[in-house]
Amino acid sequence: MSLLRVATWTLRGRVLALCVTVGLLLAVLGGIAAFTAAESNRQLDEVVNRATPMRAAGERLNTAVVDQETGVRGYAITGRDTNLQPYREGRASEESVVALIDGLLRSGPLDDAIRADLAQVRARSDTWHRSVAEPILDAVRVEGPDAGQALVEAGSTAEFDALRSAIEKMQTDIGVLRDRAAAQAKETSQRMVALQVAAAAIIVIAGVSLLLLLDRLVSRPVTDLATQVREVADGDFDKHIESSGSPELRELADNVDGMRKKIAAELAEVREARQQIEWVNEQLKLQAEELTRSNRDLEQFAYVASHDLQEPLRKVASFCQLLQRRYAGQIDDRADQYIAFAVDGAQRMQRLINDLLAFSRIGRLTAGFTDVDLDRVLTEVKSQLEPRTGADGRIVWTDLPTVEGEEPLLTTLFVNLIGNSLKFRRPDVPPVITVTAEGDEDEWRINVRDNGIGIEAEFADKVFVIFQRLHGRDAYEGTGIGLAIVKKIVEYHGGRIWLDLDVTEGTSIWFTLPLVAGIPVQEKLKEVGA
Repeated sequence: MSLLRVATWTLRGRVLALCVTVGLLLAVLGGIAAFTAAESNRQLDEVVNRATPMRAAGERLNTAVVDQETGVRGYAITGRDTNLQPYREGRASEESVVALIDGLLRSGPLDDAIRADLAQVRARSDTWHRSVAEPILDAVRVEGPDAGQALVEAGSTAEFDALRSAIEKMQTDIGVLRDRAAAQAKETSQRMVALQVAAAAIIVIAGVSLLLLLDRLVSRPVTDLATQVREVADGDFDKHIESSGSPELRELADNVDGMRKKIAAELAEVREARQQIEWVNEQLKLQAEELTRSNRDLEQFAYVASHDLQEPLRKVASFCQLLQRRYAGQIDDRADQYIAFAVDGAQRMQRLINDLLAFSRIGRLTAGFTDVDLDRVLTEVKSQLEPRTGADGRIVWTDLPTVEGEEPLLTTLFVNLIGNSLKFRRPDVPPVITVTAEGDEDEWRINVRDNGIGIEAEFADKVFVIFQRLHGRDAYEGTGIGLAIVKKIVEYHGGRIWLDLDVTEGTSIWFTLPLVAGIPVQEKLKEVGA
């Protein structure tokens, strides 16, 4: 039952369980290792900082005792105070060494045997000094060297030998302490090595287990799932997708299979829709061809009609003007008025036909696009409109770009725009027309702005419609086709045109033109700025 529950665990759950188990094992080993390391440090401290210094101190103590005994004998023989120097130095060394050993014993765990040995050494030393050394020294000081030498020869070495034996026994016990501490330190070191080996083995086993787990639950199932997906991608949309890996992969396989079913169903709909779209596209293509042919015929008709109307209209206008010159004032005033109406109508009709002919020619007769310097174009336009500009009017521009287009059409464009600005000027206000340009990544945006009477926002779209007038013929001359020609020229060059409604005075018209081929707008802007 527990195995069945484990089989339902997710990959994340299994990896987490493995990591937690390994972590707990390593934590236990770490705790044991920490305790063992502390014990090893204590034992090394016992060897290095207690047993070894005590052993060395014992050797110095033995040397100090021998020096004392030698000094006593030399002083007894000669009676000179200089021969007593080894005794004094040995006595001082003995006291410092005993104090050192006593301090080392107090700094660590209690060692009763060595402590008892040290007490015995102290007792033997006191006995030797009291019963042997000091009596000899007193005799030499009082009675002379002969008395001291007599005491040495008559005396016994038993007390001194007992002192030396006590020191040797303490040294033996210190050696036992050092050997025991060294053996324990070696044992803890071996235990530390065993713990490290165990930790390494646990890590290796965990790594191998993780690799096997990933291979069984991820790598092989993912490879198998990828193979099935490739079969579906190759066109086998009826292939059932499944996985035997972890629960996540099984769920993923079910989701992918659900997506396959949805794609298969939608694909059938797409194929059916594609057939319908292909049919519709074919119909649209036929309609587009028919529309192109119809537009071409209409343009041809407009051109032919306007061209063929020129001759009879020219005759009508000529004869009406002839009647006006020959019979003006010879008939009654009403007849003169009728003749004037006929002349004016013929002339307006002639202007309308000429404008319509110019409109129909845009894009039909082309020499191809070239690089057009708008500074040069504006210079030509200013020259053409100089009579209408007057002495007080101004047409200003600075650093206009070079664009791709047909120079005659662009000249016509600016002539119409600036001509409108001059036509619709405010009374008693000198006209000022400003032409500016700014660029972005794809096109130049060009603005023509004036200080004239302006255009109401409600007529923003109407002004670009052919033959649409916002004022009566008595107020302003013209046929109402100028801005329609401008729009057609702009669109012929692949641009857009619109009326800027945010200005508060005058008229502001924006239009776009394509960049010069091969010159990024950023470089062109640098050239203009230079």
